[in-house]
Amino acid sequence: MSEDADVIVIGAGAAGMTAAIELARGGLAVKILEARDRIGGRIFTQIDDVCGSPIELGAEFIHGRPPETWDLLDRWKIKVAEVDGDNWCVNEGQLSTCDFFSEVDEILKKMDDRGRDQSFADFLETCCPKSKSSARQEEAKRWALGYVTGFNAADPGLVGVHWLVKGMRAEEKIEGDRSFRAEHGYADLINIFQQQLNDAGVSVQKSTMVQSIQWRRGQVKVNARGPNGATSSSAARVLITVPLGVLQARTEEIGAIRFLPDLPESKQNALSNIAMGKVIRVTLRFQERFWERLPKSREANSKTMGGMSFLFSHDDWFPTWWTMAPKKFPLLVGWAPFHCAARLSGESKSFVVERAIQTLHGLMGVSIQELETLLQHAYSHDWQSDPFSRGAYSYGKVDGDGMEEELAKPIENTLFFAGEATDTAGHNGTVHGAIATGKRAAAEIAHAIGIGRSAARRRAERARSRKSS
Repeated sequence: MSEDADVIVIGAGAAGMTAAIELARGGLAVKILEARDRIGGRIFTQIDDVCGSPIELGAEFIHGRPPETWDLLDRWKIKVAEVDGDNWCVNEGQLSTCDFFSEVDEILKKMDDRGRDQSFADFLETCCPKSKSSARQEEAKRWALGYVTGFNAADPGLVGVHWLVKGMRAEEKIEGDRSFRAEHGYADLINIFQQQLNDAGVSVQKSTMVQSIQWRRGQVKVNARGPNGATSSSAARVLITVPLGVLQARTEEIGAIRFLPDLPESKQNALSNIAMGKVIRVTLRFQERFWERLPKSREANSKTMGGMSFLFSHDDWFPTWWTMAPKKFPLLVGWAPFHCAARLSGESKSFVVERAIQTLHGLMGVSIQELETLLQHAYSHDWQSDPFSRGAYSYGKVDGDGMEEELAKPIENTLFFAGEATDTAGHNGTVHGAIATGKRAAAEIAHAIGIGRSAARRRAERARSRKSS
């Protein structure tokens, strides 16, 4: 079988592009197959045509100072600003600055991965027994539940404490309690990747949906459907970087990939023990920053919400909101995780916007009529209904220790895996975690080939010669 490339990469997200660039720089002929009509995967930035602000439909924040992201941004001299501002909360209908963070931290610190694993919901029941005299503790538990559910987009009855502890330790190493944004959002990172792909000579076939992978040791045939119909590509090795939700999809579903023969039982077991979180987000652009006049009821000279960064609540639709702080754009982003997302997924954009407006009315006390009058535009993307993501990002289930490692393992030095769900360092669900897995997979492939840079270049030249002859 003649080969179309040394390595075929499936998916042009952060992991796939990183690996392709690394391999091409090593002299290998690399081809990327991407189902979408764009690169970036779950990074999806648009620029608002009125205020010029980046609108993130997918990943938004740079969590902490991970070198995988910062090294690229520093090298390309991209301006980065730290997220700053006031945190506000709504509790029992009252707007106030938040004062629950220390209590939530104390609860989270009680999580332990040395004993038997349990779900976060079960942990809350055992760590802090109910007490009629400790209403504040019960409220802190409720905020802790909202934090874990919101930040991880996870079902608290499924997400494992061991996985959460591992993630918290990983965050501590990179100052994960701090958040940043690039000047033009994650579009800056995608532009860097695009330039690097061009420089490395990596071709990206967009709008090409992989349908099946026929494989045996040292030989792979990838069958796909592109703009001009059915197509197939061959290589000695393939790197699969599609989201977890796509790997979990049933074979009859759009976007699913069929493996011939099936993946080993150990790999399938890993897929069933990692879950895909759910999120719906909406970005609303208003005529003005109306929240600067809020809250309506306050003492003279007391703080307004003009410096707001985040707004937290227990709302059943959009419990978390944030601004573009420190920038003063008239934008509010609504975040609906877990069961909130499940209720909104599949609904029309107008329904999502309507629920968002009703939520802001309930949280801020501004009339629906005024909010609708001030609203100029709305952005949203349903990642659950998107066949090429089927969810937001991954999290580990109870008793799922080692499942990310199992998912990441190559199969017979022929099938390789990358993507945030395969991160083994506790950075699942992050862009920097995805980038790290792309680097890891590229190193695995280079090791499997067992050749140096100059030999790899000669191999790539021979492959190109075969294609042209």
